[in-house]
Amino acid sequence: MELSTYRRGPVTVVALDGELDSSTGPATREKLVELVAEGGHVLLDLSRVSYMSSAGLRVMLLMYRQANETGTTLALTGTPDDVRGVMSATGFLHFFTVVADLDEGLAVLRE
Repeated sequence: MELSTYRRGPVTVVALDGELDSSTGPATREKLVELVAEGGHVLLDLSRVSYMSSAGLRVMLLMYRQANETGTTLALTGTPDDVRGVMSATGFLHFFTVVADLDEGLAVLRE
């Protein structure tokens, strides 16, 4: 799993690339939880996530919880259909603001 981060004004955009599973989950979790621990606004771009297992869902849950504790606002964009299906079936999509694209995410998080 590759993570790249960049700033767009007050928003930190985090692009994930690869599989989010038991082998990549711990390192990814550590990086993501660290980002949301800082507070602010985080837009997670999942457009290049090719697979998400239950370990990946755990990463998302821990990130969500950390964000709530620190007052960080989160949004997801680019969620592939299969990842969206898994997140929807397990109720995880209800934890996040889901937007259609980067521009919408930036607009929502700046409000």
